[in-house]
Amino acid sequence: MFQVTLTADFYDANGNPKYADLGLDSLKNRSNIQVNSFSEHRKEITPDQIAASNALLVLTPSVTRQTVSSADNLLAIARFGVGYDSVDVPACTAANVAVCITTGAVDRPVAEAVVGWMISLSHNVLIKDRLVRQGLWDQRSNHMGSELRNRTLGLIGAGGIARKLVSLLSNWDMNPPLAFDPFLKPETAKQLGIELVPLDTLLSQSDFVSIHCPLTDQTRNLIGPRELSLMKPTAYLINSARGGIIHEDSLYTALKEKRIAGAALDCFTTEPVTTPSRFADLENVLLAPHSIAWTNELFRDIGRTASQSLLDLTQHKPPHGLLNPELLSSPAFQEKWKRLCL
Repeated sequence: MFQVTLTADFYDANGNPKYADLGLDSLKNRSNIQVNSFSEHRKEITPDQIAASNALLVLTPSVTRQTVSSADNLLAIARFGVGYDSVDVPACTAANVAVCITTGAVDRPVAEAVVGWMISLSHNVLIKDRLVRQGLWDQRSNHMGSELRNRTLGLIGAGGIARKLVSLLSNWDMNPPLAFDPFLKPETAKQLGIELVPLDTLLSQSDFVSIHCPLTDQTRNLIGPRELSLMKPTAYLINSARGGIIHEDSLYTALKEKRIAGAALDCFTTEPVTTPSRFADLENVLLAPHSIAWTNELFRDIGRTASQSLLDLTQHKPPHGLLNPELLSSPAFQEKWKRLCL
């Protein structure tokens, strides 16, 4: 039996599933695959937890070098999503463990959430909600909003989510979108109707700056005090990617002093946020606990995609979303693959 183990954070304290549909039917319906779960949640997966596992389906715990220090029987780790800064991919590669992400499965829900945030920010939805709750009806004229029409969207990173966002906004009469992405080819950008520009140009010309790049050594604190100073005072910053990409102290100061119009933040430098965030005191900020795009459809589709990656491996096929494809030509990985997937 090929043993697939879910991290414990898919379940509540009583062992009941937290989510309506994890999209795992294709795994559970296979006679040669057994689906289990960890008995307890740990922030970092430990070697003893993976001892009986051939594959892991991971929601939030970290995967470190220590995790895979004794991974003779672990073939693959499937991240439940597309971010992988919590996974030490080089360590997994050294341990002959394939790492997969669910490329494509998150594009629509994240893009849809960003559209919702753009409208909510520019129409002062949070402020207007509070006016009614506090009986301040007569103050509504002080909070005029603005439309998306004739505004410019700037994309930091132009992968699948950003491209779906452009598609969803294609009939909103916005200006052609700008993008900063060192990996996007000019001919591809042209086909997508996106103008590639330097980061400084994007920041100074965009009305909405939406972050869609991974957190890496190159993108950590990519948006700091200098970059924020380039933004229009009427512009909004949206982060649905990773918290460490923005220098939070600088953003807080810029928002408090209203040097930019507002921000929407789904992720933070330190997570989870278990005490009230300082950003909550600002009326020009929308906040979410790294779940703004979480829908039943999202979790179903992520699970289906992750399941297919693991099924591919059991059938000796290159899996979808493989982050370390060099393993496919590694004799040591090939030997493990054959041994665990007879």
